[in-house]
Amino acid sequence: MTKKPKPLEEYTSKIERLIDANLNRLKEGLRVVEDVCRYIHNDTLLTPQIKTLRHQLQSAYSKERLKYRDIEGDTQKSSRKSELTRTSLDDIVIANFSRSQESARVLEELFKLQNIDLSELFKQLRYQLYSIEKLYFEHY
Repeated sequence: MTKKPKPLEEYTSKIERLIDANLNRLKEGLRVVEDVCRYIHNDTLLTPQIKTLRHQLQSAYSKERLKYRDIEGDTQKSSRKSELTRTSLDDIVIANFSRSQESARVLEELFKLQNIDLSELFKQLRYQLYSIEKLYFEHY
């Protein structure tokens, strides 16, 4: 017997929570890389590119989504040892590029359920991040 999939409506609050978490994660990762470029490297090429990406996220934000945020119920809010250990600036930058790229991918997939234009925005943003990461490590 084939199991019938649950209607999408049953997952609405959980999908909104997942979108909220990944928007936050993406914005935070971008901010770390942006600030490294700005304050450590005094970079005038990559800093504004990253800032522009961060501002593009605003179109996906919704204050209505905040009601689905569940910090107390988050089973993975504690840090792992590997997340607390960084031995170089490169470690920090790599971790935050990866965090941002992974979050962009999750958002790309989830917005396929709600808004194909936002899905495409996150796909393009992810590819821009791959390019910026390459440029960063070519320069620094």
